[in-house]
Amino acid sequence: MNTVCLRVFASEASHHHGKLTYEWLLDTAQEMGVGGGSAFRALAGFGRHGRHDIGFFELAGELPVVVEFLVEASVADELLKAISEAGLKLVYAKLPAGIGITE
Repeated sequence: MNTVCLRVFASEASHHHGKLTYEWLLDTAQEMGVGGGSAFRALAGFGRHGRHDIGFFELAGELPVVVEFLVEASVADELLKAISEAGLKLVYAKLPAGIGITE
């Protein structure tokens, strides 16, 4: 089994086809038969557009959201292809992963 952790990064307020981008990613993965995925909102982050923190004066929608999937490498590639074909330009990381269940 060649399992990977696919992490896709988006701005919390970005939209695609009338949905928040992270919702579109989760919905698309589910429609493709992916067994599960999660979206995580950051407390703070920085990148090419500067630093953003949760705070009273922070502009809404500027914090990053990470959407994560633990899937076979081939499924990750299919999902990345769907993202590209949808015209989205998102940063991602595809990392080797082991999956287990504690007893």
